[in-house]
This record gives sequence, C-alpha cells and structure tokens, in this order.
Amino acid sequence: MLSLPRRSKGSMFRSRLPGDLMSMPELCRIVVLDDYQNVSQHMADWSRIRERASIRVLNHHLCTETQIVDALRDAHIIVAMRERTPLTASIIDQLPLLQLIVTTGPKNAAIDVAHAWERGIFVCGTGGYVSPTSELAVALMMTVARGIVHEAHVVARGGWQTQVGFELRGKTLGLVGLGRIGSEVAAVAHALGMNVIAWSQNLDADVAASRGVRAVTKHELFSTADVVSIHLVLSDRSRGLVSRAELSDMKPQALLINTSRGPIVDEAALVDALRDGTIGGAGLDVFDDEPLAADHPLREIARNHPRVVLTPHIGYVTDGLYRQFFTEIVEDIEAWFDDRAIRVLS
Repeated sequence: MLSLPRRSKGSMFRSRLPGDLMSMPELCRIVVLDDYQNVSQHMADWSRIRERASIRVLNHHLCTETQIVDALRDAHIIVAMRERTPLTASIIDQLPLLQLIVTTGPKNAAIDVAHAWERGIFVCGTGGYVSPTSELAVALMMTVARGIVHEAHVVARGGWQTQVGFELRGKTLGLVGLGRIGSEVAAVAHALGMNVIAWSQNLDADVAASRGVRAVTKHELFSTADVVSIHLVLSDRSRGLVSRAELSDMKPQALLINTSRGPIVDEAALVDALRDGTIGGAGLDVFDDEPLAADHPLREIARNHPRVVLTPHIGYVTDGLYRQFFTEIVEDIEAWFDDRAIRVLS
C-alpha cells in the first residue's frame, strides 16, 4: 500500500480536471470495460456512485489501441475486468482526463501500474479467491475424459453413444504448479482416487508431500501423467514452458488442461499435437489472444475432436466472485471520491 498525501475532500478528482470542470465533479465519467454478460450494474449497489458520476458500460471487447483510446478518451475513471483490455503506457498517455483505474483482483498484468502512478493516476484493486478456477479445471478434466460435450451434442442431434470414455480413478494427475489453485485441484483429485504428482521450477518436495503430492522432474511429469493440468502465473520464465518437446513427451491418450494463461503453452505445437493425435485431448479455458479469433484452428479442432473442449476464459466468472469484485469496486470508487483511497496497487 502507498501512503497518500492528505488532501481536501474531493481533491483527488478535482485537482487534475481542466479548469472548466473543477467546480463540477458531477461530470465525472466512469467507463466499465468488458462486461460481456452485462451484469456489473446488478452485482453491486452503484446508486451512490450514480449520484456523483455517469457510468458507461461496454459489453464488447476493444481489440486495438485506437479503439481503446477512442472509447476511453473522456473517462476519468476506468473499471477493468481482469486482463481483458490492456492499459499500456502508450494508451494511458493518450487519456488526458484519467485519474483512477480500478481493476478486479489484487493485481492486473495488463495495466502498466508504475506508469499510471508516474502520471498521477491512482490504481486500486479488489480481493478475490481461487476456488472457481480450481472447480473449472476439475470440470474440464472430467468433461474431456468422458467426452461429455461431444456425447451431449450427439444426443441433441438425435444420436446415441459414439465413444468410450475413461475413468479418472487410479490415473495420474500431473500438476504444473502447486500453488493455491493447484493445491485445491490436488485435493479434489485425491477424492477421485487419482495419484497426484507435481513439478514447478521452485517446488519444495516437503511442501508437496504435505499435500499428498509427489514432486517429480518436468520430464517425468509429462511422460507419466494421464492428465496434465497447468497452474502457473504467466511470467518470462513460464511463457512457452510447455513446448513442443513437453507435448511430445506426453502419452498418446493423455489430456492437457489449461485454466492458467494461454502463452504458457506453445499454441502452434498444441494445435499440431491435437491434429496429429499425439495427445489424447485438451480442455482449454485460456488462449494466446483473447477473445479467440473466429477462424482460429483450435475452433475447428474442437468441432471435430471428441476430447477437445474450449471455454471462453470463465475460470473466475461466477456469481459469488463477480459480486465480490463489483462490490469492492464500488467501495474503491467511493473511497477515492472521499480522499481515502483503499486497496491501492503499486
């Protein structure tokens, strides 16, 4: 947390406005980005905010820097949903009225927080929890293993059984990363009767053992696991970590689950592995570029492969987590209006 200078009430807003607006704080304009489901205004009580500002909600994704700047040029406050829209230094420099950025979650790699502070722009966040993503990882694992999406489509089209799934009991789950999410997935896997192994660059074998998980080498994980599930933060070290070599190490029937970040996996290599049948299938919630392009080869593969399931980055998209996000966003904005900024990110 950064210590804030003592200012007069309302100065956070008025001190950076052009002269003709300094006495008219009611003109504060808020833009809510990437509210795809159009639910942000129903997940929290915005009534007190509306008394002091106008709110514009964008339900579509802004794809280019020009689109982002055009949409946000008149905004004093931006509400960002996770890492859907980047707020780079270049973009921030083109937003002369911007004074506050509020993001869902306690951090957002798509926002140049340091540059925002250099420009005198406050950046605040919210809390959050990981169980929705853990649940989705397990759901994808089970869905892909049993070919549920494919079989459901067969029934809907008037057909009946077309394939044989495989059970998870007795199989080996390989976790790439054993942090909070990976540990929750491990707990569910144990309940399903799976053996759990894990690898990461700094994994402590004793910590893994305390969670009922055996620490292994990277090669052993990819070559022996029946299901590989990724739970790492995207960084320079993890980008491209699951390369063509790791995919070639996997068993022909093994499944890859990714609810973390797309660029951790070499996407082109994954496309080839699925097309060539060198791995058994995949459940993917994240991609290199999001939203996924309409003509992306993964879409075609998913239409024809009984064990490929794609979801639109919904790991954190749940009623409970959205209510926490937007309730705390409202609190952040109210506090900023009153010169007592909270949940400040640095």
